[in-house]
Amino acid sequence: MPQPRLVVSKCLGFDHCRYDGSVIPDPVVDSLRPWVEFIPVCPEVELGLGVPRPPVRLVRVGGEVCLLQPATGRDLTSAMRAFAASFLDGLPPLDGFLLKNRSPSCGVKDAKVYAGPEKAPAVGAGPGMFGAAVQARFPDLPVEDEGRLTNHALREHFFTAVFALARLREAVSTGEMGALVDFHACHKFLLMAYNQTRLRELGRLVANPQRRPVGEVMEAYVAGFRAALGNPPRRPSVVNVLMHALGYVSDGLGPAEKGYFLDLLTAYRQGRVPLSAPLSVLRTWVLRFSEPYLSRQAFLSPFPEALLSLRDSGKGQS
Repeated sequence: MPQPRLVVSKCLGFDHCRYDGSVIPDPVVDSLRPWVEFIPVCPEVELGLGVPRPPVRLVRVGGEVCLLQPATGRDLTSAMRAFAASFLDGLPPLDGFLLKNRSPSCGVKDAKVYAGPEKAPAVGAGPGMFGAAVQARFPDLPVEDEGRLTNHALREHFFTAVFALARLREAVSTGEMGALVDFHACHKFLLMAYNQTRLRELGRLVANPQRRPVGEVMEAYVAGFRAALGNPPRRPSVVNVLMHALGYVSDGLGPAEKGYFLDLLTAYRQGRVPLSAPLSVLRTWVLRFSEPYLSRQAFLSPFPEALLSLRDSGKGQS
C-alpha cells in the first residue's frame, strides 16, 4: 500500500516548537507514523520568531484579518503569506494536510480572531494565516486538524481519502492507462458510497471513447476523484453499498448471520458504530467464500487495519 504524503504541523509530536517551547503528542499522528510520509512544518519558526516566543494572534483590522505579535508590535501578515506561498509552491505531490487546531497560523477553521492586539475580545473564528493559504492553494485535498480527528467518522473519512489519493497518485505516476483502469475498477464501491454521479463520470473517462491523450484523461480523473471524496459520505449511501456487497456473499450465509449484519447496518445508520464495524464483518465473509470481486474493492479495506483504535472497533463509542 503506497504511503500518503501529508504536511503536518511540527508541534504535533515532531518538535518542541510551540510559542511556550512545548510539544503536543497526538495519538492520531502517532498511529499514522508507520504508514505515512510526513512533511513537518512550523510556519512561525520558519518566520524566525524563535522558541520560546511571544504569542501571535489574528486581529481584525478594518475589513482584513492580520497576524500580529502584540508583545513586539510586529505585523507578520505579509511575511506569513510570503512564506506560505513559497513553502506550498515547493512541495512535492501531496495527499493532504494535518494541522494544529485553534492555531493563529495553522488553524483550519477554529482560530480565534480578536478585535484588537491586546485585551480585546474575540469577535469570531476562522482559519489561521497559514491554514487559509493551504486551503486556497489546495482546495481539493483533505485538510484536517487533530481536534476534529477525535471524531471517528471524520477520522475514517480522512484516512480513507488520503490513502485513496496516495493509491491514485501511484497509478497516475506510471503514465499507463491500464493502471488507471485498474485503479477505477478497485474503487467502484468506494466511489459508489461517496458520489454515484462522479462514479459514472469517472467511468466514462476511463472508457475514453474519444481516445483522448492519456495525460489529459489522468488529469481529469484526478480532479474528479478528489472532488468525489471532498466530503464524508452520507450514511444511507454507505448502507446501500454495504447491502450491495452483502449480495455477493449472502447465498452462503445463514439467517442468523444475515440478521446480525442487518442489525449492524442499523446501528451504523444511527451513528452508534463506525463504518469499520460492518466492514470488518464483510471482510471475514470475503475471505471465507474467496469472493474475488469484493476482495479487490478498496471500500472494504480503505486504509491499514492497524489504524483502527479500540474506539473504532464498534465496542464503545461514547
